[in-house]
Amino acid sequence: MTARTAGWTLRRRVVALLTVVGVLLGVSVAVEIAVAAKNRDYTHSVLDRTGPLRAQSQELLSVLVDQETAIRGYALTGDRRDLEPYVQGGEREQQLYRSMRGLIGVYPGLARQLDAVEAEAGRWRSTVAEPVIRTTEEQGTTAGRALITEDSRQRFDVIRNSVSQLQEGILVEREKGADNIYRTSSMLVLLLVGAALVVAVAGAVLLISLERMVVRPLTGLAEQVREVARGDFQHRIAGSGPPEFLRLADDVDAMRQKIAKDLAEVREARERIEWVNSQLQKQAEELVRSNRDLEQFAYVASHDLQEPLRKVASFCQLLQRRYAGQLDERADQYIAFAVDGAQRMQRLINDLLAFSRIGRLTTGFTEVDLNGVMGDVAGQTEAARQYADGELTWDALPTIRGEEPLLTNLLANLVSNSIKFRRPDVPPRVHVSARLVGDEWEISCQDNGIGIEPEFADKIFVIFQRLHSKDAYPGTGIGLAIVKKIVEYHGGRVWVDTDTAEGTAIRFTLPALPEDVEAAARADEQPPTGEATGDESTAGGEPATGETTAARAAASTSSGSAGRVNRIAVP
Repeated sequence: MTARTAGWTLRRRVVALLTVVGVLLGVSVAVEIAVAAKNRDYTHSVLDRTGPLRAQSQELLSVLVDQETAIRGYALTGDRRDLEPYVQGGEREQQLYRSMRGLIGVYPGLARQLDAVEAEAGRWRSTVAEPVIRTTEEQGTTAGRALITEDSRQRFDVIRNSVSQLQEGILVEREKGADNIYRTSSMLVLLLVGAALVVAVAGAVLLISLERMVVRPLTGLAEQVREVARGDFQHRIAGSGPPEFLRLADDVDAMRQKIAKDLAEVREARERIEWVNSQLQKQAEELVRSNRDLEQFAYVASHDLQEPLRKVASFCQLLQRRYAGQLDERADQYIAFAVDGAQRMQRLINDLLAFSRIGRLTTGFTEVDLNGVMGDVAGQTEAARQYADGELTWDALPTIRGEEPLLTNLLANLVSNSIKFRRPDVPPRVHVSARLVGDEWEISCQDNGIGIEPEFADKIFVIFQRLHSKDAYPGTGIGLAIVKKIVEYHGGRVWVDTDTAEGTAIRFTLPALPEDVEAAARADEQPPTGEATGDESTAGGEPATGETTAARAAASTSSGSAGRVNRIAVP
């Protein structure tokens, strides 16, 4: 055990102090209980013994005096009725003897004095009272009065003196009991005062000990912690007081060291971050410059490059019209190649301009009803659908936040792509549907075309990437790149569903409106009221198994035309 932990702990000190106080209070309580018991006994003796004994001794004297008076009266009158106090007094006298012996047992001296009173009363009765009664009955009142002499009066005075001595003994015992009561009461008061002093001293010792062992060490520790909190992380924290506080100080100092180490690492990381930020700032400035160059390039492409290109295309077409048939066949072929190249270059420049403008020339996000957008898309692709005898259908679509021109361009590119990449001799069928997945709308464009191999699923979204020659399927190879850029600009993602059995299914996500998500959540909490009808379908004509009831409810809320398939076919 180290020197820091070898001393008494705070718990041990408090327990020792409380133990000492408890022992002192326990001894005090035990003594107080004993003294209180004695006080109760003394009080009982005074109230329940000496008090009744004193009253009964006085009554005994009165009964004896009544008997002596009754004997004198009978000796004068000879009337038997004068003896009734004597007879009744004798009975009452015996009752008083029995009662007093029950109370006087704890006082042996008083018991002997009571016996002496009873013996003297018996001798008086046998030597004076009974002879007077017999003589008066047999010889008359004169003979009876003759027996009432000075000697008989002295015999009764002996009884009177014995009773007086008994009363004095009872009074002495009563005074002793009162003194004992006073003494034990005073002792109880002293014991209570002592207990109060023990508690007061223990409280004072506890306060002083807490001040020295708790308050001062904690105050010192808190002051050191405040020093560290003010930024002096190298200030070592040292504790004082009981072992618990020493260990606490060591733990706080270990925490300080850990914080100081972490702060040093944070400073290093901040320096690295500042360096990275400076590099990012430089790159951002480079990007700004590059964007300015790109904008300048777009301006040049839209004005300076297209002007000579239009001249080349115009004069090539003029040559084609004016000299068609006048030159040989190879010359006509060369002129046709030049016209086609100029037109393709013009389309390529226009597509590049459109691609570069996405997210740069913005009209601001608004709530866009995709059903209305699909109506515009149907109008834009009508000529291509008529040429291919195609059909365009869509389910009830939601309302989202976005730029309507870009969303129209997005869906028009997907529908045009589906119509272009159709199977030979098979009329194209394009279907657009939507379902709510979490807090996003997943929108699908399904066709019955030639399909896409899984290994090319990511390649088709790269700009200028083509899977077929321009003779088989015309175009610049930028349409799906524009689709991907528009989707990502709106905060979504786009991919090809490679699990489709027939044709191609291109799916993309767009953030849903909060009210649509809340409506879907409420619909999920309600029990289903019926099965889905055949009016709603997903891409390829498959049942809408992935769409939840909540999604259909949200779609109904947002579009106002759930349960309906919009069909646009060739007239």
